[in-house]
Amino acid sequence: MKKPIFSASLMCMDLLHVKDQLDILNKRIDMYHADIMDGHFAKNITLSPAFLQACSKVATKPIECHLMVEHPGDYIEELAKAGADIISCHAETINHDAFRIIDRIKSAGCQFGVALNPATPLVYVKHYLNHVKLLTIMTVDIGYSGSRFIPEVLDKIREAKVYREEHNLDYIIQVDGACNIANFRVMDEAGAESYVMGNTGLFGLAQDLNEALDRMYSDFYRATNKCTINGQMSMR
Repeated sequence: MKKPIFSASLMCMDLLHVKDQLDILNKRIDMYHADIMDGHFAKNITLSPAFLQACSKVATKPIECHLMVEHPGDYIEELAKAGADIISCHAETINHDAFRIIDRIKSAGCQFGVALNPATPLVYVKHYLNHVKLLTIMTVDIGYSGSRFIPEVLDKIREAKVYREEHNLDYIIQVDGACNIANFRVMDEAGAESYVMGNTGLFGLAQDLNEALDRMYSDFYRATNKCTINGQMSMR
């Protein structure tokens, strides 16, 4: 079993202490997750390419940009220059020109990711899953941290895992939303491999970030009844 991937949500950091928190996270997490919202596709406005550029000067782990915007094509080259490693677009916004968007992301030097809202079926992206590095399945309705977990998405996670095996693909299955002790077990059992960690699963656990990270890892391994041996997952 592979070790899970933990991706820290940049929008949930203490923005008054960004560099100090990045210095800690660099040593203890696997990726960064940057939510870019335009106030239209998702009814919130969060991070910007300029913020990402500042973070990329300090971050030592890969940065995924999650575009929750109506026109993701407007951001691709700017985000690539700002330091994005993976650019994830919502299928709901790109399916009219998905292959053109994929080509632009790859030409900009980034890997392509795709995200699905809870009510969007996997079939919506099957024609280009062979191009996907990171498949993000939203487990909450988009826009705001702390939203309610939607258990109906577990079937979609299982379907994505089976489809990958049947078609010999290699995308990573990521879950975004309500990744915390209440849901780790069912997410893991369904097939999740990467977890976007926000307020309920990381930043809200303790005022001290190292303490919060200790609790995050403890919560995950306790909930899933797993441990790590020489960097590999093992059942207790």
